[in-house]
Amino acid sequence: MEPQQASAPQDAGPQLMLRVERPVYNEGVLRTRLLHRKENSTTFRQRLADKFRCSPARAKAVALSFLPILTWLPSYPVKQYLFSDVISGLSTGVVQLPQGLAYALLAAVPPVYGLYSSFYPVFLYTFFGTSRHVSMGTFAVISLMIGGVAVREAPEASLPVLPTNGSNSSVTFGSLDDRRVQVAVVLTTMVGVIQFVFGLLRFGFVAIYLTEPLVRGFTTAAAMHVVISQLKYLLGVKTQRFSGPLSAVYSVVAVFSQIKQTNIPCLLLGLVSTVFLYGIKVINERFKKKLPVPIPGEIIVVIVSTGVSYGLSLSEIHKVQTVGKIPSGLRAPAVPDFSLIPNLIPDAFAVAIVGFSMSISLAKTFALKHGYSVDGNQELIALGFCNFISSFFHTFAITSSMSRSLVQESTGGKTQIAGLLSSLVVLLVVLAIGFVFQPLPQTALAAIIIVNLVGMFKQFRDIPSLWRTSKIELAIWLVSFVASVLLGLDYGLLAAIAFAIITVIYRTQSPKSSILGHVTNTGLYYDVEEYEEASEYEGIKIFHSNSSVYFANSDLYVNKLKEKTGVNAEELLAAQKARRKQKAKENKEQNSPIKICAKYKDETENVTHEVVPQSHGAQGLRNGELEDKRSDSTSEEAVFLEPLSSVHSIILDWTNASFIDSVGAKAIKQVIKEYAVVDVRVVIAGCNRSVLAELDALQFFTGEISTNMVFPTVHDAVLHCQHSNSRPPAASDEA
Repeated sequence: MEPQQASAPQDAGPQLMLRVERPVYNEGVLRTRLLHRKENSTTFRQRLADKFRCSPARAKAVALSFLPILTWLPSYPVKQYLFSDVISGLSTGVVQLPQGLAYALLAAVPPVYGLYSSFYPVFLYTFFGTSRHVSMGTFAVISLMIGGVAVREAPEASLPVLPTNGSNSSVTFGSLDDRRVQVAVVLTTMVGVIQFVFGLLRFGFVAIYLTEPLVRGFTTAAAMHVVISQLKYLLGVKTQRFSGPLSAVYSVVAVFSQIKQTNIPCLLLGLVSTVFLYGIKVINERFKKKLPVPIPGEIIVVIVSTGVSYGLSLSEIHKVQTVGKIPSGLRAPAVPDFSLIPNLIPDAFAVAIVGFSMSISLAKTFALKHGYSVDGNQELIALGFCNFISSFFHTFAITSSMSRSLVQESTGGKTQIAGLLSSLVVLLVVLAIGFVFQPLPQTALAAIIIVNLVGMFKQFRDIPSLWRTSKIELAIWLVSFVASVLLGLDYGLLAAIAFAIITVIYRTQSPKSSILGHVTNTGLYYDVEEYEEASEYEGIKIFHSNSSVYFANSDLYVNKLKEKTGVNAEELLAAQKARRKQKAKENKEQNSPIKICAKYKDETENVTHEVVPQSHGAQGLRNGELEDKRSDSTSEEAVFLEPLSSVHSIILDWTNASFIDSVGAKAIKQVIKEYAVVDVRVVIAGCNRSVLAELDALQFFTGEISTNMVFPTVHDAVLHCQHSNSRPPAASDEA
């Protein structure tokens, strides 16, 4: 083979000029020169034994992996970190307390269970989590998903409504609430098991299927659901709680149908709390660099509204709904009612995946900012363990909260010691002063929830940005939002994931294809339609597609190949057949008696006017006739033997192909055979080793197709096609 000479561009300036000479390689040559490493001869049993062999080093590694606290607590710099962690823990605990009470309403359970969920799992995460800054505990989206399941499994119509002592006009604590608590606890147990098993199986990658536009559209829809669910508390009206498809629509209709029964004191208190909290949030954001700690607006609202409610007897006189009884102390652990499991399996998977997605995305954000790493699989194990163990102590599922995590980080938190202290703040309230918050109006909690969701509604700004950058991602965002609002969070999430997968199929099924040309003095090949410097080689077409070839796009790949190269084997064969028919017809006409006589007459007339040298005489006449006939015959033969296409070689650039299946391999094999019939060579370039292994497994290189048709680079393929073009020269070139 002729060597390929590659050199640096002429405009490389003072850089060292590199000149390399080597043969033109193809896959057949490479397989004779490249040696595979020897395969590991150990058996599966031996590998399994090695994997589970116990040694002090392995035991230590497992312990450190399962309990990340052991990696940093022994070297904890007390003087540098402790004060910051204490301030951060107290500040976060002050925020966690009202949010725990508020999000319990979303979960459709009594407020005290929100306090339980703000203590047990937060305490456990300190030992098992890998993030140093996220604040675990109750979260609006997860709480709302749990509440939807609890209401579905224990609807209000299933049990009689019994009035209480005036503070809460719902049902007795021992009936409907207990049923819903059981549902929430069993669901949390299942969520913990799923997350824990996923972590052991190293399934931390599942979060990648929840693309950012999908998650942001979903959380925006969840925020919409949350606000709608809090309207009745803000207005002080009594409506049924709905779940399932169109629950948001039914809830809005139910609230506005009762708009005339709005409790004015409840509405005024809720609006004042909302305006105050929003103002505090703006101040904290604007002056976060000057404030030593954020202003605890939530706890201020809780304390003031509780005092106003108690002093003015809002519950007794004005019928304002309050939190009600908060039992002191912790409840004894109990085994969940596992008979509810069959109905909750799909919901458990949805809550587990959404909860992990929220947690790992926030954890990675803080890890990147502060220069450390988090382990997605260990985060799954930590979340699963926290949810599973805590569910025996009457909690509902948790994840990280953005608002609390920002407080924990902005107040100087360095490690999860801050999270541990925030859980102890909640424990203090549960054990000692929980009764103080019994007069707390639910409208104040609704205001806390609504204001904490302001950041999620800012995600509507994604729409114009995605419109400019990616229409497909915009479609994912909108489908996720609309489906989650109308179908509910569970079915909406499934619909959004299904749509996201469809977009992936669409992108691979409709790839961008182009014809490449060579950029002079470089080894680069670019789209000839996009770059003026790229020019095609005569007779060679380089077809590039940015996708793999498989069952979903093999037909489209072949059609694009014919369209872009302008070489259609079927049309060329039809033209060849037509040319043969025309030639046969002409020969038949020439051999007919009438045609022969007419031709003889014409030749005689021509000879009469022709001037023949006297020295040749009759022999000169016959030589002239033979030369004319030979010239006509040569011209006709040249026309017949003229190539059907000006293209003699097509190079398939598979640089971007990551896999190929049997359908795609058969389609390419058929294309190679079809083009071979019309004397057009097809070769493959830039094929990676994994795709080559798949081609070997599919027995692609059989018959007329060999590994000599596959080249490691496009340039190798071009040189091969140039040097091995064996077409005969045209008649006009013979001289």
